[in-house]
Amino acid sequence: MRKICFITGSRAEYGLLSSIMQQIKLSSESCLQVIATNMHLSPEFGLTYKEIEKDGFVIDKKVEMLLSSDTPNGITKSVGLATLGFADAYEDLQPDLIVVLGDRYEILSAVSAALFYKIPIAHIHGGEITEGAFDNSIRHAITKMSHLHFTSTEEHRNRVIQMGEQPSQVFNVGAVGVDNVLNLDYMSRLELEDSLNFSLDDKFLIVTYHPITLSVHSAEQQILDLLAELKPYLDEYKVIFTLPNSDTDGRIIMQHIVDFVSKNAERAAVYTSLGLRRYLSALRYATAVVGNSSSGIIEVPSFGIPTLDIGDRQKGRTSALSVLHVASQRINIREGLKTILSEDFLEQSKSVENPYHKNGTAMAISSCLQKIPLKQLIQKSFFDIKL
Repeated sequence: MRKICFITGSRAEYGLLSSIMQQIKLSSESCLQVIATNMHLSPEFGLTYKEIEKDGFVIDKKVEMLLSSDTPNGITKSVGLATLGFADAYEDLQPDLIVVLGDRYEILSAVSAALFYKIPIAHIHGGEITEGAFDNSIRHAITKMSHLHFTSTEEHRNRVIQMGEQPSQVFNVGAVGVDNVLNLDYMSRLELEDSLNFSLDDKFLIVTYHPITLSVHSAEQQILDLLAELKPYLDEYKVIFTLPNSDTDGRIIMQHIVDFVSKNAERAAVYTSLGLRRYLSALRYATAVVGNSSSGIIEVPSFGIPTLDIGDRQKGRTSALSVLHVASQRINIREGLKTILSEDFLEQSKSVENPYHKNGTAMAISSCLQKIPLKQLIQKSFFDIKL
């Protein structure tokens, strides 16, 4: 049986991969392997590997890598530790194919080790652009080390081909996150409130803010500006915060959010991780999403609510008309909040077309993973575009 190994390091990424993993698990043609790493194994980030196990998956290997530091030195050393750990994991598991998603630094370690083990790599969400973060370069590096590519739009497929990848190995399948939106068993509002231990009013915002790692402005100033502009809205809206990833200076953002919530406990709540079902269920009832998460651009438009995307972290990403991009300065955030919460923008957002929507995304990926011949993938040839 073909051993297909999924690698996951964060709650958000696992939420996207889980539906594909489930199809591989149920298949009689393939054997599912799972490697959990980075934030999944950290108490600070909620020990979210337990969510994977709760969903019925067996974690075959845990790759410890995350140091208690989000400085450039700490992140760089974490990448080195991860590479060592993945070498040991591949030595033991001997996967026939590994599957990775996105642009995180732990995934860079995973594919770097797989390159030397001559293991074919399938990459999901390549060809996208996020100019404000290190992730942009990491994503493109992963693309060049990968052998199969599952992109979320035709524009992204063309960009991967532009990077020299063979068109026959690049598939536009849509975004698996949008596929999840269409097929989820949602929680009722009451069930959601009980799970959150937080009462939701008719109007509430979901806020996720990650460091803009290539910004000239400090992470601390970015989050302080956002919180200052959110404060006046607490009279009318409740706010749910989800904490940032383990990026450079992420802990600074965490601390300021926790402090803000402690001072406004009746109107705001903070969660390390909501998990896929709670997060998407919350989106179903939310008024709008604020911050700089990729989810605000990819999945949120399918719920017919606005997104305020702040700063350059997602700069360059294809967006629906319900997504408003603003700079990270206070005046821009202030005007952005005013715009997305206006009656006109709220109404417009109800009927937008999501450019990431394509039916059957998870099924298309799982089918290809199981059936495509692997023997000829390792030795790649560069595809030159004729001008």
